[in-house]
Amino acid sequence: MPIYQTSGFVFDDPAVFADGMGRPDGAFVYGRLSNPTVRSLEEAVAGLEGGVGAVATGSGMGAINTVLLGLLRSGDHVIAQTALYGGTATVFKDLEERYGIAVTYVPEADPAAVRAAVRPETKLLYLETIANPMTQVADLPGMSAAAREAGLVTVVDNTFASPVLCRPIELGADVVVHSTTKYLSGHTDVLGGIAVSATDELHRRIWTYAIELGATADPFAAWLTLRGIQTLPLRMERHCSNTRLLATRLAEHPAVAAVHWPGLPSHPSYDVAAKLMPEFGGVFSFDLKGGRPAGETFMKAVKLALLAPSLGGVETLILHPATTSHRGLDAAGLAAAGIGEGTVRVAVGIEHHEDLWADFEQALDGLPQ
Repeated sequence: MPIYQTSGFVFDDPAVFADGMGRPDGAFVYGRLSNPTVRSLEEAVAGLEGGVGAVATGSGMGAINTVLLGLLRSGDHVIAQTALYGGTATVFKDLEERYGIAVTYVPEADPAAVRAAVRPETKLLYLETIANPMTQVADLPGMSAAAREAGLVTVVDNTFASPVLCRPIELGADVVVHSTTKYLSGHTDVLGGIAVSATDELHRRIWTYAIELGATADPFAAWLTLRGIQTLPLRMERHCSNTRLLATRLAEHPAVAAVHWPGLPSHPSYDVAAKLMPEFGGVFSFDLKGGRPAGETFMKAVKLALLAPSLGGVETLILHPATTSHRGLDAAGLAAAGIGEGTVRVAVGIEHHEDLWADFEQALDGLPQ
């Protein structure tokens, strides 16, 4: 797909010009509304997710904010799972304070809690396929069914799973969001997001707000993401196999207190995850017996893995959620999400698995056991 690096398009017919201004599938008019490279990405991801249409944005948070602000109004009520990405949790806090949009938090696999939380003003259920960073897995069929009974729109962040591991629309979701920065682009060189809708009506509502907000994607970023998607299945296979090896070996290491990955039978989401996905993802977290001091020592000692934000690229990245990705949460919020002061998150890359283990093993040497 070429990069259409232009801000606008020329017309011979005024009627075609006018029509393109008013719908997401019309003629290409202006870069904020539509662009051939961007639309190619939108069509590709909509196809991967089984949706009718998609809106690409400048970042994952751009997609999340576009969906929430486009579908909610002051005084509405949202039900969201307790375990959320820190940026999303901060958005919900801001919606409450700024717009009076109340949020009730429920466990990610408890449809009865959704039914109990519904109010007359409830409009939306928000879930994550695999939660960041403690990898809880949402019961998408059960939670979506409970939402549908109440007439709610179910929005699912599928970033951690990607369409290779899970397709939430097939399990009852109405809107799926991604940070395309992560697995879809896959090379740590682009920022992007996307929102895929299951119906034309939702697609139009989200597109309309996206162009009002000015959150739509840049064509070069879209092109980079399209390039990355070509290798998505191959990369996900390696991410998952490397993660299985690291998580399994760390769970047996005497310096490690706990490993949080849904592919381990000890994880509380193991049964749900095994029903929904063929594999369990490329991100996990673990707690060291020495707490935060041990975690800091470990993160300084790794050599192949990099201390850096984000995930989904070819390299292995580690971070400390309490002070980085979830720094907006207070102590109670961190506890509710299951994040400890010594929790380390690992986004596993595609390096050779024994090289990765050798790096982790030498960084664990000398830590409290």
